[in-house]
Amino acid sequence: MLKLKPKFDLHGDVVCDILRKEASVCRVKEYSEAVDTCILNIERDGGILYSWKGATGTTRIGKYDSNTKQNKLLYTFDKQVCVSSCSLNKEETLLAVSLAQNTKGNEHLKPISKCLTLLIEIHPINNTKVLKAVDCRVKVQFLHSETDRRSVLESHLLLLTEDGYADLYHVLLTRHEGYRVVMANPERLSKTVERIVEDFCWVQWDGHTQRVYYLTHNVTHTQDKFLMRCVQFYPNHNCETVLELPLELPANLFHTVKFVNLGFDHYHMVRPEQELVRFEVFTDKIGSMCVCYSQPLEDKQELIYTVVLVHKDCRKTFRVSLGSHQSPQKAASLHPLFIPIGYHILVYLQDYFLHCINTRQQEMLCHSLFLSGVDVDLGLQCQSANITVLHAEEESSLSLLDLASGRIHTAEINPAFLLQLLRSDTPRCPSSKADPQRLAALHWLLVYMGNDPNLELKIIEWLCDNVYAFESFDQMQEFILASLYRISYEKSLSLDKVMPYSSVLDKKEILAFLLEVPGVLCNTELHIKPVFTGKAKSLQGFWAELQWNTERTKYLDAVPNPRYRTSHIQADWDKLSSERRQSSHMNHIEENTKKVLSMVDTWCLDKKLVPLFQEEDHQQRALIGLTVDKLREHLNRHLPRLGKKKIDSLVVNYVAKLLELIRHMLESVWLKYKLGPRVLCLMHVDSLVLCSFFYSFVVFRNIKANVYSSFSSSAPLFSLCLSPGYHTLLAVFAVRCLPHHTFLQYIDHGFLELTETFVSRLMTDLDNSDANERLKFSILKRLPEPMEQRIYHMWDHPISSASISRDYTRTLLEKHNKNKGLVFSGRDKPGFRPEFLPLTYLAKILSDIEEQALNPFEEQENVDARFVEETALKQTLILLGFEKK
Repeated sequence: MLKLKPKFDLHGDVVCDILRKEASVCRVKEYSEAVDTCILNIERDGGILYSWKGATGTTRIGKYDSNTKQNKLLYTFDKQVCVSSCSLNKEETLLAVSLAQNTKGNEHLKPISKCLTLLIEIHPINNTKVLKAVDCRVKVQFLHSETDRRSVLESHLLLLTEDGYADLYHVLLTRHEGYRVVMANPERLSKTVERIVEDFCWVQWDGHTQRVYYLTHNVTHTQDKFLMRCVQFYPNHNCETVLELPLELPANLFHTVKFVNLGFDHYHMVRPEQELVRFEVFTDKIGSMCVCYSQPLEDKQELIYTVVLVHKDCRKTFRVSLGSHQSPQKAASLHPLFIPIGYHILVYLQDYFLHCINTRQQEMLCHSLFLSGVDVDLGLQCQSANITVLHAEEESSLSLLDLASGRIHTAEINPAFLLQLLRSDTPRCPSSKADPQRLAALHWLLVYMGNDPNLELKIIEWLCDNVYAFESFDQMQEFILASLYRISYEKSLSLDKVMPYSSVLDKKEILAFLLEVPGVLCNTELHIKPVFTGKAKSLQGFWAELQWNTERTKYLDAVPNPRYRTSHIQADWDKLSSERRQSSHMNHIEENTKKVLSMVDTWCLDKKLVPLFQEEDHQQRALIGLTVDKLREHLNRHLPRLGKKKIDSLVVNYVAKLLELIRHMLESVWLKYKLGPRVLCLMHVDSLVLCSFFYSFVVFRNIKANVYSSFSSSAPLFSLCLSPGYHTLLAVFAVRCLPHHTFLQYIDHGFLELTETFVSRLMTDLDNSDANERLKFSILKRLPEPMEQRIYHMWDHPISSASISRDYTRTLLEKHNKNKGLVFSGRDKPGFRPEFLPLTYLAKILSDIEEQALNPFEEQENVDARFVEETALKQTLILLGFEKK
């Protein structure tokens, strides 16, 4: 499932280099002796600290620079020692080490103690200061916070002990002879110590964010109540406790103090079966925090693990059935591996299951991927117990360390694996039961990886091949909503509560297998009550975002229907549709539309395969502008902290992406079936092309709002704005692919809309056969009156000419009735015939007021003036009763 890329190999990058250097110094054959090399720590800059025992009987400490790919010798002990912890300051002038007592030989550390902690000047002289000599393990870690105070020479060192306390040493440095950097007052180091933490049973260091997380007993409750606290170190090297999170955990979780991300102690390795729990904290820069831990394995057939979503103010506890086939020895070491990838937490138990938990859309299990069985494999070439997750500053950069082999790999989810989940049925369950896996895989591909156009094209091909495949969710709507959500998910975590994410969330009845996973029970607890203890001025960056997200989550949970729906604009759309005159509001809507369409034009200038955005679709232009307006109003109401400028940019990008998605999908189908310009000709008949058109028409059936009753299983996307020209294209598909009566039913039910461009082409391109005449008459009956009058001018047919004549006469007479002062004159003019007074009177009226109205017959080749005169006479005779209809 994981795509692994080699990043570091202890043997290839370090050992081979050491052997070459040892061989040159000792004058022995190259590679003749092995060296005992082990990784000690990985600093914030990616530098890897390691130690080895050389051929001369000494222990040396070196650094591998991940940027230059070079090794550097830092310090050499004059004898072999056991380095249990090590850290290097940012300037590479000080080295802190903790030495464990060598119990294998007769040598003992002096003074007699289990651990000796030293602070060593490594450049330019080797002055050594003893910091601690105690009977417990000590972890050392320099702070590496970014600061602009380059003129101040100081380093800050954390010491964390197995006795459960942490100290911070402030080491002042000075320059000698212009370049030598040494400790200013080595004898006064003990007076610069600051106690940071008094008592803990578990501690985790996050080097990229410069934070210490630790667990301590809550003294205000019983012993099975814990507090997780976080200490934040700032660039000025001040620190404070910024978070307290109450947790209910079993007592006596750890036999000894557990250190996480504080280097690797090869002389005090806890075997997997000796660990009762796994406990880790993961964060990202936009304000999410996940606290993950497993619980002691009491029932050998069931594993319990918890993910606390601090940013969502909830706790989710999972109980996963393991079956009864594992051996007692294997069951004793069942601890899941927690791996953060993007906004997912992977919970992996080798040979049992893989649970990819969506930490932003956690309401339903169907948005989290769960796989089980012995064939579930991350692709790691080692036991999961040997894997260490190296916390990264960026979401997209994850590294895994195999401590047994000394290899580091960058890891990411393999899109080919997720595509395989989409394309194939799971052998162990029916198609419908695999729908949750497909839904989760589809969202992962689109939201987290969807910036890859080739990958998006593969997903569209899958959509075309599986139009009617799933009963539990509409894959077309999921594609649109997930792709649109990608525009916003990195802006703010709170957006996932107010923006559309999945059509499943809006269904009145959700199928049961989307809400549950066989063998998995989930219990959700709301309101976990994190306490932010930092001062207001100190809560900046990540902490401000996390606090905002938790507060906004509480607010949005209390607001009914906070998620934006396209149906929200229905009332405004009805009001806007009834406006006939140009108003300031209409001008504002048009400006919104121009912003969106100008952005679409800049994205894909070279794609002109499908005739979209090439006609003045006033209805869609108005709907686009109104969508921008309502979505902007929605975000300003619920998330004002984002700011109007950021919200406006987000909304315009969102609507532009919607239009671009529709074009992209249509162009993909166009290319798939190798369609050319002929397919838009209504007179051209090609059965293969018609089949392709019909297929394309079905694929995009649910994009349009107000869906026809046969598609009522789909969640409604009412008033969804579409690309100008889309309705015309869809109508062309429909009239060519469907029987005429079905085509007219689709119009009556609102699935198809008749645009003036389409109807005019229909009138001019189709001949006047009996079937086509009936179709044209039926369409004319369904047109609004203004469009109907314009369309009559385009149809070369006697009925259209008669209609034009009637409309023209009616218009003139209506104007005459309004002009009561008009005098009937000109009786003596030549051509006046009194023989038939009604027709004479009508002709005179028309003659007198003709100059006041535009002549509809000017430049109209299809109008016969003589026919108009005969028609008027005929209708007059009928009205007078001289003839029958």
